[in-house]
Amino acid sequence: MACCDCSHEPAPKKPNSKFRTALWIALFINLAMFFVELIGGAYAHSSALWADSLDFFGDAVNYGISLAVLGASLYWRATVALLKGLTMALFGFVVIGKSAYAYIQGIPPEAITMGAIGILALIANVVAAVVLYAFRDGDSNMQSVWLCSRNDAIGNVAVILAAVGVFGTGSLLPDIIVAVIMATLGLTGGYQVIKKALQERREFKNAVKV
Repeated sequence: MACCDCSHEPAPKKPNSKFRTALWIALFINLAMFFVELIGGAYAHSSALWADSLDFFGDAVNYGISLAVLGASLYWRATVALLKGLTMALFGFVVIGKSAYAYIQGIPPEAITMGAIGILALIANVVAAVVLYAFRDGDSNMQSVWLCSRNDAIGNVAVILAAVGVFGTGSLLPDIIVAVIMATLGLTGGYQVIKKALQERREFKNAVKV
């Protein structure tokens, strides 16, 4: 939404074509990996892979939303980032619940499949993170998409390590531990995005009142 001439907010910049291209690449990567991990996680009985597939889907939705608000005012970009931050935090709570359910079931995942998909997911997220790296210090909207790919790449390393642990011990605990780590990343990342988005919304409102 464009601002009236009386607003002290700078006019929205023309959408960054490089950022738009980066978002499309990240969107395609995340949609593809969502299906790969959804099917692979169900086959391997891995709660970490299943949770990561939901994370890929959530990120794809976030990138799509980010594409929709490029060129919008700071207020609306911050509002969308606020919703994305809440989604990231919600994902963290969902993973915690799924981990508790998996622990009660007590079925260890299939380590080979889990590890192979974890490596593929890591490669995909490293590519997405590299593409988005240049925009990590932008507004809350840009920061949130960078945090998504960064957290995913870190989570993929943990999935691979968990697969090694499951293979060596035959226990489901490494899978559960990874799921908890992913939940923590979702909660902390969501908090960072929410905090910055609220700050930008306040700054916009204060500028309009002046």
